[in-house]
Amino acid sequence: MLDLEVVPERSLGNEQWEFALGMPFSQAISILQKHCRIIKNVQVLYSEQTPLSHDLILNLTQDGIKLLFDATNQRLKVIEVYDLSKVKLKYCGVHFNSQAIAPTIEQIDQSFGATHPGVYNAAEQLFHLNFRGLSFSFQLDSWNEAPKYEIPHGAMVKRMHIYTGNNLQETKAPAMPLACFMGNIYAECVDVLRDGAGPLGLKLRLLTAGSGLGVIADAKVRYLERSIFFGDSCQDVLGALGSPHKVFYKSEDKMKIHSPSPHKQVPSKCNDYFFNYFTLGVDILFDSTTHLVKKFVLHTNYPGHYNFNIYHRCDFKIPLVIKKEGADSLTEECILTTYSKWDQIQELLGYPMEKPVVLHRSSSANNTNPFGSTFCFGLQRMIFEVMQNNHIASVTLYGAPRTTGQARSESSASSH
Repeated sequence: MLDLEVVPERSLGNEQWEFALGMPFSQAISILQKHCRIIKNVQVLYSEQTPLSHDLILNLTQDGIKLLFDATNQRLKVIEVYDLSKVKLKYCGVHFNSQAIAPTIEQIDQSFGATHPGVYNAAEQLFHLNFRGLSFSFQLDSWNEAPKYEIPHGAMVKRMHIYTGNNLQETKAPAMPLACFMGNIYAECVDVLRDGAGPLGLKLRLLTAGSGLGVIADAKVRYLERSIFFGDSCQDVLGALGSPHKVFYKSEDKMKIHSPSPHKQVPSKCNDYFFNYFTLGVDILFDSTTHLVKKFVLHTNYPGHYNFNIYHRCDFKIPLVIKKEGADSLTEECILTTYSKWDQIQELLGYPMEKPVVLHRSSSANNTNPFGSTFCFGLQRMIFEVMQNNHIASVTLYGAPRTTGQARSESSASSH
């Protein structure tokens, strides 16, 4: 049985690990994987058709705990303990729930002190006792008439919630705690830079946990802006973003068969390679001969996709200039985002002339994919990978490579 410390408005955990509010989904998964011999039978719950309308949930069925993640930013929003008989809980090092200590209203008063009167919910038949960042729900099955303010003696806690602020219904996932950065950089947003012909590159607003001159107490989140263009060198990218989490060399090009004359293409002695930046949700493809950027891949990290939880969600914006029908010179500016659906994108960009390429991912060890195929459509030097629920799984940007000098001169000019 897990023995966990409750920290209101912050976390639930022990000396080995901690589920902290604001923690990214992938870090919670890493904790569960590392302690899989202790924490077993975990469910991932999400809405398959409307993934943005419901929280993303990790249900620790053996321990009676649910971790609720915001569907949009995928950070931990609420920690719920829904079965207190399966877990030991303490506050400031003193147990208030264990096999020997029942979580009665008297015990909660003793452990947490005075608070405002409770709130009765007739529909749930529960009495809610709220502290800042913490609430307890008491079952009132044995009472015919609910009291107005005072919770009856002996009432037992049925559920407990840890969250940010004073109101559980209005709470939001807080910013990522400093402890969760672990030396990584994260992207707050990624703007696609374009001209009239198509994409030119990316402008990234980055977050990192920087500190003062060796003073840990001065650690704080720092914001950086970096731009990367098609035609930038490998060294340019390393200088802007740092080392990638992984370098992946393409062993084969499965899309080559869809080119006009695949049999005429001479096999390359070297393979193109990707820089994988998992915490940015971005892949950058380099040409094996010139070592210049030739493609960007932006990942949306929707549940129900084969690559879910490999990348953090890339919160991108793609500006478009749309010509209005029946008007020669009138244009309208629109923005595509991570949350745009394929039917909305088609209305803006027009319908593709060709049928989509069907992409069926599977690992070499296990040739199955429970999530089904995705469909790739090409429009305006962008390839949209579309899931069966109409959401975008990834966007691949490609374009005429720019010369290194041109890209760098623009970048340096904008910094002066």
